[in-house]
Amino acid sequence: MTEATLRLKKNGERRIRRGHPWVYSNEIDTDKTPLKGLEAGIQATIEAYDGKPLGSACINPGALICARLYSRSGGTLLDLKLIERLLKKAIYLREKLFPAPYYRLVYGDGDGLSGLVVDRYGDVLVVQISTAGMEKLKQPIIDILQKLLSPKTILLKNDSGQRALEGLEKYSEVVVGKLDELTPLEENGVRFLAPLSKGQKTGWFYDHRFNRAQLSRYVKGMRVLDLYSYVGGWGIQAAAFGASEVVMVDSSPLALEVAGENARLNEVQGSCKTIHAEVLEALKQLRADGEKFDMVILDPPALIKRKKDQRRGEEHYHNLNQQAVQLLNPNGFLVSGSCSMNLSEERLVDILGTAAHRNQRNIQIVEKGGLGADHPLNPAIPEMDYLKAVFCFMTKNPVQHRTEQSPKVDS
Repeated sequence: MTEATLRLKKNGERRIRRGHPWVYSNEIDTDKTPLKGLEAGIQATIEAYDGKPLGSACINPGALICARLYSRSGGTLLDLKLIERLLKKAIYLREKLFPAPYYRLVYGDGDGLSGLVVDRYGDVLVVQISTAGMEKLKQPIIDILQKLLSPKTILLKNDSGQRALEGLEKYSEVVVGKLDELTPLEENGVRFLAPLSKGQKTGWFYDHRFNRAQLSRYVKGMRVLDLYSYVGGWGIQAAAFGASEVVMVDSSPLALEVAGENARLNEVQGSCKTIHAEVLEALKQLRADGEKFDMVILDPPALIKRKKDQRRGEEHYHNLNQQAVQLLNPNGFLVSGSCSMNLSEERLVDILGTAAHRNQRNIQIVEKGGLGADHPLNPAIPEMDYLKAVFCFMTKNPVQHRTEQSPKVDS
């Protein structure tokens, strides 16, 4: 049986009955079932206002999202047996979808394991835990991953800012085996090395996999600019798919060093170069130098992390996209991405339309992309569907010539 019971306020169960697994602290009837004093990470049965069970959840009384459901049955424990069943299902899905073991193996709520992310790099696993419930289950999760996959290495990379919301400390440690400085992976037939320990997030961004695959239909013979390149996920694939030249811009020396290694790994170092700079500074210098590109790829980090950042973040997206358009040849492509959950696809398209208009360009949206299949979505949680990629064809507006009037002839 679960360790506690939490009852919702009247009508508090509507969203839960529609499939959403999160319960907010202001939805709990604390007169009947107090939150205060409960231990973070314990498991509880969630009840509707009338006492009927809605499911079982890991709870954290100190967090805004105070309960995260893992089962729609009350009194169900998230124990070794259930964790193993959920992980087996996640593995089955990925092995059906991908020919090689390089993918996001667990995507939190999408796999019924809220607060847990696992990325697979062959026989190396990177585990990220962001909730008190999953932190309490850390060792069982590691044990079951070892049982099911026999990985050479498991890295716990628990350094995300989200942990602070759950009252958890940041840390990173190798809990199984040894970790090399760079770990190999493959994406869309292109080979990479990723700095799992010292790099961003889990070391790689699998979420744009399907969007990057689309480059193969565009870039042959093109001069490409990759902004916020990191270790070359977009840029190296563009070069491997036949781009004549790729310029990668990032502010991290480590990222650009690894991007150079990835260029050599794929034998495209002759067509790749890097610029170590903040992106806005690089854009300014490239314009001053009169540089032009056939394609600009703009994949910034999340610029709108919270609702209060909305206005400033949208201004930043406007600025970046407008400056990117200025670097395009008369017939050029802009690939504009956003991983900000708070920026809708519709709003991003509006921003792109404005960027085109202000630069006297015609814009055609050629295609749109989102998360890859290793990021399965719970349709009740729109917050999960954060990723956007919009492929645009930008052409110069035709010059409007004034027609001279014929001289007036008196009759």
